[in-house]
Amino acid sequence: MRVRQPGKVRDGLWLLGREESCVYLLEGSETSMMVSGGMSYILPDLLDQFKVFEIDERRITKHLILHAHFDHVGVIPFLKRRNPALQVYGSARAWELLGTDKVIRTINQFSRGAANRMGRERVYESYDLDWDDQITGQTVSEGDVIRLGDLSVRVLETPGHSTCSITAYVPEMKALFASDGGGIPYKDRIIASGNSNFTNYQESLERLKKLDVELVCADHYGYITGNEAKRFIRESIESAKNERALIEETYRKSRDIKKAARELTEGFYRGGGDYLIAPEIFEGVYRQMVRHIAGAMGGEGA
Repeated sequence: MRVRQPGKVRDGLWLLGREESCVYLLEGSETSMMVSGGMSYILPDLLDQFKVFEIDERRITKHLILHAHFDHVGVIPFLKRRNPALQVYGSARAWELLGTDKVIRTINQFSRGAANRMGRERVYESYDLDWDDQITGQTVSEGDVIRLGDLSVRVLETPGHSTCSITAYVPEMKALFASDGGGIPYKDRIIASGNSNFTNYQESLERLKKLDVELVCADHYGYITGNEAKRFIRESIESAKNERALIEETYRKSRDIKKAARELTEGFYRGGGDYLIAPEIFEGVYRQMVRHIAGAMGGEGA
């Protein structure tokens, strides 16, 4: 079952933010941690939810970045400035990217663009949401465990959606936080999003299927429970196989990366016009995926 409404998932776990841009709160016996950073424009919703759900923000001492794309780090600048003692965790590659001028400019540009697209551009008049190179934190890698008291957050390196993607798994809850690296549960389908390296994305999914999962906490469009959660990664693997076949078929028709990406984007939005990412950004994502898969087909498009 898919749940998209913010609120309590179970004891010690909350879904916060908005349907299309989710963040999670883990409440351990000793401290609390936010998982993922969402879109910048969800900040007013998040602050309201702290009040409505009677969440003690003072207990939140940690924040985990699952990857460094603009739509997954948006509230972190404000929260870090609000509480300089907040410990922010991310992969080594994430911190490398987040300290790069070009990446910072892209995050801020795309974040403002998303706010405008959602009619929430005025959020920037009230809050300091821009990322800058003064925001730093701690590095986590494969096998690391972040302890919150009675909860342990285990880190797996799962590249493919991005070069900096990691996954968090909480065995006490059998809860998986794979961000977009686990597939995106949009409407009644799973979007395969092997943006940076589709082959690595598929390999990472194969690793994740070995975990005992009863909750899939996605960064977009809510969380999944029950039998659907148990089979979600297997279905993501199948979705990735189908998407790769479609990309190969589309590319073969023209042998042109840009044309193939445009055709794939148009096809996607015919069935997903309200998807959170703007078509021009999504077309850029498809270009990356087509380029990688074309190269894997025999050096084409490399």
